[in-house]
Amino acid sequence: MEPVVLVTYATRSGSTDEVARTVAGVLREAGLAVEVQPVRSVHDIERYGAVVLGAPLYMTRLHKDARRFLSAHRGALMKVPVALFVPGPVQTVEKDWTGARKQLDKELAQFPWLSPVAQHIVGGKFDPAKMGFPFNLIPALRKMPASDVRDWTAIRGLASGLAVTFHREGQRPGVR
Repeated sequence: MEPVVLVTYATRSGSTDEVARTVAGVLREAGLAVEVQPVRSVHDIERYGAVVLGAPLYMTRLHKDARRFLSAHRGALMKVPVALFVPGPVQTVEKDWTGARKQLDKELAQFPWLSPVAQHIVGGKFDPAKMGFPFNLIPALRKMPASDVRDWTAIRGLASGLAVTFHREGQRPGVR
């Protein structure tokens, strides 16, 4: 029996949860045992054979809960395959995606021990009605239209690729 894959995520308004549950569904369809939970609920990851972390970018930074998760579980994360999906850009403008890649690289440089088996920037969802403090005080953000640029076909594709990777890693115990 292969180890359980933990799909965990940080979220502010629920859109990263939606992506995490989609990723988990694809992994299950591929025959993997999967648990899904928000990073705030994860206290011990020693029993998992792989981890998928949904870590959204907000205003050029990884969500604070994702950063805390990485720091708190450093030792265990160094022993298993880790993959990241990173919701970020909320528009299809190329410079936003390029900027998100640069910001992700900058954020991950703070965790030099982390060597993800995969990392994907996926589109984000923006709803000005769900913005909390302090973002609801920024006039430009309040004027932006709602958007959802998550590419569900690409998200399912990245999850399928992770299933192949995790099956392969599961066949080589102790190899990372």
